[in-house]
Amino acid sequence: MASAAASTSASSSASSRSGDLVRQIVVISAFCFMIVGDMVGIGAFGGTPIQDAIGGAFDPDASYLTPATTAFSIWSVIYLGLLGYTVWQALPSQRTSERQRVVGWWVALTMVLNGAWLVTVQFAGDGSGAVWATVVVLALLLASLCVAYAMIVRTRQPHDGVVATALLDGATGLHLGWATLATVANVAAALTSTGVESWAAAADPVGVVVIAVVVVIALALAAWSRWSVAPGLAIAWGLVWLAAARLGGDLHSTPIGVSAIVAAVIVVVVPVGIRVLRQFRPVD
Repeated sequence: MASAAASTSASSSASSRSGDLVRQIVVISAFCFMIVGDMVGIGAFGGTPIQDAIGGAFDPDASYLTPATTAFSIWSVIYLGLLGYTVWQALPSQRTSERQRVVGWWVALTMVLNGAWLVTVQFAGDGSGAVWATVVVLALLLASLCVAYAMIVRTRQPHDGVVATALLDGATGLHLGWATLATVANVAAALTSTGVESWAAAADPVGVVVIAVVVVIALALAAWSRWSVAPGLAIAWGLVWLAAARLGGDLHSTPIGVSAIVAAVIVVVVPVGIRVLRQFRPVD
């Protein structure tokens, strides 16, 4: 009986090690797919740049809730963080990490869906259903990011170092924050491209309300993640460039632009302020 138990234990251990290696390879493959998808999406292989795809639905002056093109430079930071995570999780020291076993698959899924959105933008066509197809993919990405980030928050440990915090909380937090604002912009672009022209008359009040909802979501994310600042930083970045597009672009809207600036301040100052106050909280 003891021999059989030992054999079963050894078999289970070998299976776990094999699964760990598979997970590491899948994460690396997912990152590579995401980068290829990004290059396809921006037209690096001869395709159409994102702002010109699907009849220009994602141009900053096509929708009141689309930020200026400069906002999308945040992808460089997100990709750098995800590259760091991909390399870090592939180290032998991380292979049997229980945290990686929980988080790794979900982070891989977010990278696959990220690349899938970019490929969808490039090949969905120019019909009315094309932009809604991108909404569906982005909604799936946002959902997977919520789960991945929930796993990251749940598996935090007091002894987590700078590397783990930056490459898990930081990279995925920024990814989640940006995807949250991008989903708002994507839905707005879909409604603008497929809706009726009379809707433009309600753009200002609707835009202000949507931005207020974004603030509530950002603060809820911050509270849920124990006041992490990464999601709020990404959302604030997008809001600042949304304000720049509305105050300085062809599709002008002072109410939306000013609301976006105020919202950007709130979603950063509140979590940062609470984290600072916690440092001075009396210890019982």
